Amino acid sequence: MRKKRVIQLLGRLSAAGAAAVICGGAVWFFRKVQETQSVEVEPTTENVQTEFAEETSRELPENTTSADSETETECLFLINADHPLPEDYTIRTVGLKDGQSVDERCYPDLQVMMDDCRAAGLSPYICSSYRAKDFQERLFDENVESLLAQGFSYEEAYTETTRNIAIPGTSEHESGLAVDIVDISYQLLDNEQENTPAQQWLMENSWRYGFILRYPKDKTDITDFVYEPWHYRYVGKTAAEEIYRENICLEEYIEKYTLP
Repeated sequence: MRKKRVIQLLGRLSAAGAAAVICGGAVWFFRKVQETQSVEVEPTTENVQTEFAEETSRELPENTTSADSETETECLFLINADHPLPEDYTIRTVGLKDGQSVDERCYPDLQVMMDDCRAAGLSPYICSSYRAKDFQERLFDENVESLLAQGFSYEEAYTETTRNIAIPGTSEHESGLAVDIVDISYQLLDNEQENTPAQQWLMENSWRYGFILRYPKDKTDITDFVYEPWHYRYVGKTAAEEIYRENICLEEYIEKYTLP
C-alpha cells in the first residue's frame, strides 16, 4: 500500500528545515510570509462566508448539524505523496475569521470543538486551514528559491523543501479538511506545541468531534511525514474514535478497515 520512493522525503525534517514557524502570521520555513490564507476559490466552488470559528462560544447557525454518516464516509480518504488529490477536486468552503476557510462538511464539528475547548478555559487558535493549490505551489516554490539563494543546487533545494512542505497536490490543506491549531499563547510550529494546555486538550478530545492528530510522533515511519502536534484532519466521528482508541494512524485505519 505504501510505496517507498523519493517523494516520501516529505516527512523528514533536516537541520535547514527545522526552523521554527510562527503560526500566527510571521514565519513560514526560512522566510517571512505576510499574506493571509485568504484565497480565491475556483469558479466551481461556492464560498459560504460566516463569522464563526475564532469567536468565543456561539451557537451554530440554524439548520447546521454535525456531519451524517454519508458525509463522514466522503471525508475518509488518504491524501499523501502516493495519494494526491484528483485534478478536478472541488469543495464548498465556509469562511472563518482572518481569511481562513474549511470544507463545509467539517465546519459544524470544528465549530463545536473550538467552542468546547474555549469553554474548558483554553485558547485554541486556527492558524492555517484550506489552501488553494496555487497557494501551496507558491509556498513550495518560494522555499526552493530561498534555498537556491543560499547556495543549494536545484536538486538539493527541491529535496530539502519536500522535507518540510508538501508537494502541491498532496497537501491535506488543499482538501479543506485539515486545520493547524495552536495555543494562542504559543504559536510556534515545533514539538513544544504538544505541551501547551490547548494542544493537550485537543490531543485528548479531538476524536470526539471527528478530528484526528494526523501525524503522530510514533507513526512517522508509516505516515512518512514529520510529527506535527498541531495538524488535525477531519475523518468523521466513527473513524476518529477507532483511530484514537486503537492508537493507529489514518494509513493503518484505511488499510485495516476499508481495503478489500
